[in-house]
Amino acid sequence: MIHRVAAPQHAGRALAGAVSGTSDEDLIRRMAAGERMAMKVFYGRHHVRVHRFLVRLLRSDTAAEDVIGDVFFDVWQQANRYEARASVTTWLLSIARFKALSQLRRRTTDALEPEAAEAIADDADDPEVTLQKADKAAVMRQCLDRLPPIHREVIDLVYYHEQSLDEVAQILGIPENTVKTRVFHARKRLSDLLAAAGIDRGWP
Repeated sequence: MIHRVAAPQHAGRALAGAVSGTSDEDLIRRMAAGERMAMKVFYGRHHVRVHRFLVRLLRSDTAAEDVIGDVFFDVWQQANRYEARASVTTWLLSIARFKALSQLRRRTTDALEPEAAEAIADDADDPEVTLQKADKAAVMRQCLDRLPPIHREVIDLVYYHEQSLDEVAQILGIPENTVKTRVFHARKRLSDLLAAAGIDRGWP
């Protein structure tokens, strides 16, 4: 009887271990087949990235928390429609951006909360490093907030989420040359702002 009861637990752990080592593409295929463990692994792998992306777009940690569930629910529902024309990360951030813009359109008179994505702590940091990051993050946030939204968005995607120019173009639905132009002007403006704030190394 003991072996019969314990077997499903061992099987569950084995399944979780097997799924956790799969690629994002395989996880999407498993989700399309209705495998909930694949969704759990995918969420664990990507929720911090998506949260940070939403915080920078919505400029509110609370709003990001409200939206992130909808993002991954859409991933679950749309998994069977993923055609690998873009990377999974690009596809995921496209969904997140759509949800964030929908949230912004619904927001009329609500005040935006000045939150910083860098405020998400890294457990590996000691107190001194955490303080240094917080100080630099505060300056970076202030400078990023002074960029026009279209420039802030491309900086976020290219440098924080390491998306290629082609991938950014897919996420934003604009030509790649337009992305290049926005990145050029965003970098120049941000470099000037950082220099004025005392960070002489400029950007990036």
